[in-house]
Amino acid sequence: MPLKFTKKEREKQIKKEAIICTVMYIVFFIWWLVTGVGLGSKDPSEYKYILGFPMWFILSCIVSFVLFCIATVVVVKFYFKDFDLEETLEEKEERQSDII
Repeated sequence: MPLKFTKKEREKQIKKEAIICTVMYIVFFIWWLVTGVGLGSKDPSEYKYILGFPMWFILSCIVSFVLFCIATVVVVKFYFKDFDLEETLEEKEERQSDII
């Protein structure tokens, strides 16, 4: 059942969710950059291999995918709220009374 938020509460929640998404993307990009480019820029003879794949590939492509899928589920479960984006009836009536 979606929550009934006031306009101010909706805007605050939307801003919070947008910031969380942006921070998660930045952290994901930094993780990918450090593990993929940082560890993958060595000479291939120096790589450590796991299941036939270089460790930088495992960390940057497989581990990061699983890790950030789990992080996304946790963030959505605990920080995101299900609410209507539409105005409530009271807000519509208040807006109408302000016009008249």
